[in-house]
Amino acid sequence: MDGIDKRIVTFINKHHVLTLATCSENKPWCANCFYVYFEDVNLFVFTSDDTTKHIQDVLMHDLVAGSIVLETTVIGKIRGIQFQGKMWKPERDLLKKVKSAYLKRFPVAMLLKTNLWVVEPSLLKFTDNRLGFGKKLIWRKKNT
Repeated sequence: MDGIDKRIVTFINKHHVLTLATCSENKPWCANCFYVYFEDVNLFVFTSDDTTKHIQDVLMHDLVAGSIVLETTVIGKIRGIQFQGKMWKPERDLLKKVKSAYLKRFPVAMLLKTNLWVVEPSLLKFTDNRLGFGKKLIWRKKNT
């Protein structure tokens, strides 16, 4: 997918919780979300209730940031993703595609009255100290 280093994709696919950061009216907020990553279209997909603060923030400003981390106390094993992107509700064919995969991975979501949301990353920064202290792999979306 558009030159994303396979090590970044592998890390993303090994995890299932991301932290989403939003901001509106100069008030930042974070939320933790279970996600599914779609490598072929470079999208994170997750559910959330429309009344939550992070969704209300996104309805005012659709640019978000976030992270996915490996918890460790060993500095040499620190790994994590930081990302920036645009967030929106999927529709039509994309909604069908992502809903099916999301419910397959998280079937309990069928019981919740939430909506699916996607984040299309414009920047992915992967820190992997196993490659050398502070080693970063960076991917940026090409301007179209």
